[in-house]
Amino acid sequence: RSGGSGSGGGSAMAQPDEPQPPIVPSCPLPGQICDVVRSERPRSCCGMAMAGFRTAKYQLPEWHRRNAGVYSQALAAGEEAERGRAEAKHLVKRAAAGAQRGQQVSKNTLSQRLQDLQFWRTELQKEIMELDAETKLLAAQKLRLERALDATEVPYAVVIDNLECRDRRQPPDLVIDQVERQLLKEADLIRDIRDLLKRTIIQATTQIRSNRIQKENCELDWSDKVETYHIDDKCISYCPDSTNVQSHPSSVKFEENASTPKSWAQFSHDNISAAEQEKLASVQLRSLINSIIHDASEDLRLQRAAVSEAFDAHCRELAEAKARLEQHLRQILRDIGEEEANIVKLKKAIRDKEAYLKVAQTRLYDRSFRPNIELCRDEPQFRLVSEVEELTVFLEALKRKLMESEQNLKNLEETRMKLEKEIAVKANSIFIDGQKCMGYRLRYPVDLEVASYK
Repeated sequence: RSGGSGSGGGSAMAQPDEPQPPIVPSCPLPGQICDVVRSERPRSCCGMAMAGFRTAKYQLPEWHRRNAGVYSQALAAGEEAERGRAEAKHLVKRAAAGAQRGQQVSKNTLSQRLQDLQFWRTELQKEIMELDAETKLLAAQKLRLERALDATEVPYAVVIDNLECRDRRQPPDLVIDQVERQLLKEADLIRDIRDLLKRTIIQATTQIRSNRIQKENCELDWSDKVETYHIDDKCISYCPDSTNVQSHPSSVKFEENASTPKSWAQFSHDNISAAEQEKLASVQLRSLINSIIHDASEDLRLQRAAVSEAFDAHCRELAEAKARLEQHLRQILRDIGEEEANIVKLKKAIRDKEAYLKVAQTRLYDRSFRPNIELCRDEPQFRLVSEVEELTVFLEALKRKLMESEQNLKNLEETRMKLEKEIAVKANSIFIDGQKCMGYRLRYPVDLEVASYK
């Protein structure tokens, strides 16, 4: 034993490194067991096997302990694996149920979303169709306004022509009479109506523009909902077996500009409310346009009747005045004829009396040559002197009467000229009012409201 020890010691001195026992690499010992084994193995102060006391082999207890550790590790690993498999199986079942449940909930949510989209899409489409129909009706009313405005051009031209024609009347008929006042009133009325129609056309144009803008807003909202409906409808058709599904990890986030369900519904509600407001304003404007055209047509009709009545009354008045003037003219012409005959008689009487005067004067002249005592103031002399004086008085009276008659004739001629001028003035006024003005007024439109539909 000692020899063995010596030889062992010599060998220990010759070989400082002891060979280590083989270690199974596929199943390492637990850390605690290895530490126990290492601590129980005798080592030198340098950590090497003690030379001369034992070899590098494990002892039997160590071997049993090591095997027990391997058994324990294998058992623990098996239990851990079995527990992991059970948990994995449970997790697979739970994940499958959760995935199916999640997919079904998502489908139900998408289905409800499709119903909401369909509701708002239907409401928007209905509003778009109604607003489009209302816009067409308003455009037709605007066309009526434009036609009514065009129809007022002829009445206004007629009134202006009547006023210009009546300005060609001759004095004293160039007066501001009832016809003139009614024509001026009609001109003012037509100008007011034209201004009102123009303002209403501008208002209708603005309303049509607002209707179309709101219709475009609803159409954009509707088209977005149609596109979203197709997207969600496609999404609801996806399943795990679908060939067109892919992994999109970055899609699991909310967009910064994403709306909330409340703001999403409020947006469409606001669009529909705005469309309803524009539609209501359009309906009210159409009703206003009907009233404007009807009232304007009625006002024009009444004023046209008033002007026609004034023309008729004035033409009758002119005809009566002309008839009275013609009657006076006929009387004046008769007076002129009689006065001319009277003047002829007076001139003849003057000539006759002058002849008598010449005879009397010649007799007196011849008797003035009586000689001596024969130049007597006898009865014939007195009678001849008296005759000359009487004839002179008659001649002076006849000449004065002739002058008066000639003055009367001159006055009658002047009166005749005045009457003829007045008759010509009245005839000109009757021609202007009765033929020019009244004839031109036949072009007056029958009715402004009817003209707006042509």
